[in-house]
Amino acid sequence: MSNTPVVSKSVLIPFILITSLFALWGFANAVTDPMVTAFKKVLELNNFQASLVQLAFYGGYFTMALPASLFIRKYSYKVGILIGLALYATGALLFFPAAITQQFVFFLLGLYILTFGLAFLETTANPYILSMGARETATQRLNLAQAFNPLGLIGGLLVAQQFVLRRLQSDDVDFSTLNESAKAAIRQADLMTIRDPYVALGLVVIGIFVLIAVNKMPERKDDSMSSSVGQILSSLVRKPKYSLGVLAQVLYVGAQIMCWTYIYQYAEGIGIDNETAGYYQFVAFIIFFVGRFVCTFLLKYINSGKLLAILSVLAIIFTLGTIFIVGQAGLYSLVGISFCMSLMFPTIYGIALEDLHEEEAKIGAAGLVMAIVGGALMPTLQGSILDIGGEGYTDTLILGVPEVNFSFILPLACFVLIAVYGQLMSKKVS
Repeated sequence: MSNTPVVSKSVLIPFILITSLFALWGFANAVTDPMVTAFKKVLELNNFQASLVQLAFYGGYFTMALPASLFIRKYSYKVGILIGLALYATGALLFFPAAITQQFVFFLLGLYILTFGLAFLETTANPYILSMGARETATQRLNLAQAFNPLGLIGGLLVAQQFVLRRLQSDDVDFSTLNESAKAAIRQADLMTIRDPYVALGLVVIGIFVLIAVNKMPERKDDSMSSSVGQILSSLVRKPKYSLGVLAQVLYVGAQIMCWTYIYQYAEGIGIDNETAGYYQFVAFIIFFVGRFVCTFLLKYINSGKLLAILSVLAIIFTLGTIFIVGQAGLYSLVGISFCMSLMFPTIYGIALEDLHEEEAKIGAAGLVMAIVGGALMPTLQGSILDIGGEGYTDTLILGVPEVNFSFILPLACFVLIAVYGQLMSKKVS
């Protein structure tokens, strides 16, 4: 057990300020997950089309992470944060004209730009937190900061439940029985309901932008750019701990978003309505929140790679239950996966960057944020599996279970490979 403080008093205020940003992208993640179901019903989309919400959201990370890293490398952490907040607010406020035009593509554009901002924030905040103290406590420090991310998740879910899903008129009617004018009226009202939390979020982000702009932050511009980006990338690719870490992060984010997005479809498949399903997701987020603190404590005693492997094996067991137990117990298994996932993102991140010098870490951070593209690609593939038998979730059986159950074969494969990465890293592969 190390006696080195996770966060020293000298950097406590900067740590708190940067940690507050972690809740911001957690909120955006949680309020967006239920929108897959909401847009599907309001705009009469199939599962694949609705999953484009996640493609736009997480695709923005992939697009902007490396440019954000290069920008921060040239300028400063504070400037990167302010750019991120500005893009975040812009994307959220675009929901206002999108609701007026009723065009799905404009909602997707708003989400895409919003995540440009999140890419800036995550590319900045994660390595900054790692650098705020001793190397041996870096992974613990990032787990501690990331522990506040679920507060944003919980807030976003509550907003989605109370101010969006509960108020959707399309949830209470069969669109196929309505004429076009009735559909148009319901569609207009529901799109305004979807719009409101994003516009409010944009205004809140503008307020945070102002607070950070006027506050003095102990940061510096990196003037030690002795290597080109190409040289750094070439060096990073040759480091198994980092390159395999990027792959593990792609798999983790994909698994997380699939488990959280399709909890609604899984619940509907066993006869549970969306509002009630939201409570199961709320419990999942609470478990995720508690898990972050539990795992931060356990990291004092257990090697990070070993703990990652242990939690991945537990996730595999829960996912098998999700697939092969049809009914309430299967849903409980799906909720239980969130405890296992609580450790994964910051731990993979910390392991992948722990042996890199500062210049490598800034570019390396971009690769790990770009890995969030897993959340764009895999839910879309899972949506395609759900469409195999039709637009419902239990239209056909695969391996003896409904397609919604079988679709969780994708996160199962992800957890298997993450377990392998954790086991390899427990042996200190570099």
